[in-house]
Amino acid sequence: MLLSPDDWQALLLTLKLATTVTVLLLLLGTPLAWWLARNPWKWTRALGALVALPLVLPPSVLGFYLLLLMGPNGALGKFVHALHLAALPFTFNGLIVASLLYSMPFMVQPLQSAFESLGNRPLEVAATLRASPLDAFFTVALPLTLPGFMTAIILTFAHTVGEFGVVLMIGGNLPGITQVASVSVFDHVQSLEYHAASRLAAIMLLFSLLVLIPVYGWRAHRENAHHD
Repeated sequence: MLLSPDDWQALLLTLKLATTVTVLLLLLGTPLAWWLARNPWKWTRALGALVALPLVLPPSVLGFYLLLLMGPNGALGKFVHALHLAALPFTFNGLIVASLLYSMPFMVQPLQSAFESLGNRPLEVAATLRASPLDAFFTVALPLTLPGFMTAIILTFAHTVGEFGVVLMIGGNLPGITQVASVSVFDHVQSLEYHAASRLAAIMLLFSLLVLIPVYGWRAHRENAHHD
């Protein structure tokens, strides 16, 4: 057997996490990226830097602070407890919250760049045709920035699949609950199960390449079309 049942379970959990986080970030990150691109205020730059913080902050550091925030004495932990909901640490929902913050720049930054490159002219033309701001976004801005959306979606999904430090800090290593593929590879190595680790790692490597190839293919196609 190529993979054990536990490894398949870890892969399925990883895909579930990546899909959930990508959909949620698409809904949350699109208006945030639009606001960042359309408002050149000094506070906008500060918020943009805050969104980009996970790019430079060590994952274990981010995971540590999120663990404190989600804990029983943290602000988010107290809020969840007040709503009579289950605690977030060492749960799948906790992984979702942590991954939303950790993968946010991979959704927001490509969208922000796409919206900034759009400029004001197409929206001004739509306004002269009496299109509402919402109509202008869906009929003008969205089609023109579709490559940026595809890049953001693919990068966010791939980055969430490859998460390790943050998910280990927040979720631990609970099979079937929080044990994603990257943590499963680490678990195999810790147990000196190198053959199992290499098989699972090879699948993740192949998946990452298959995900990234379309991104660079679209970029090359756009550059060639621009030169033509």
